[in-house]
Amino acid sequence: MITKTFVPNSTRVRVTFEVPSSSIWAETIHLVGDFNDWDQRAHPLKKSRNGDAAWRVTLDLEPGRAYQFRYLVDGREWHNDWQADAYVPNPFGGDNSVVRT
Repeated sequence: MITKTFVPNSTRVRVTFEVPSSSIWAETIHLVGDFNDWDQRAHPLKKSRNGDAAWRVTLDLEPGRAYQFRYLVDGREWHNDWQADAYVPNPFGGDNSVVRT
């Protein structure tokens, strides 16, 4: 799931990326996309300790853009966000998720 809010007095959009723990078992999940040059370690998701136990990370992104991304699970499995704004083909025969700010 993706949640977007405009940051007051800023030119950024705060975007929270969330993966429900009930939908995936993982030791680690990283958010990887063109906003971090596809760096596989730049944005780890953290598992919340509240009742939903979802994995989350929040980024402040530039508005008016479409960012491609995927989740890297345990350093070896790529997953899409099925609540993304769109999907585009990638050069590996799959699709990338897209978030529009």
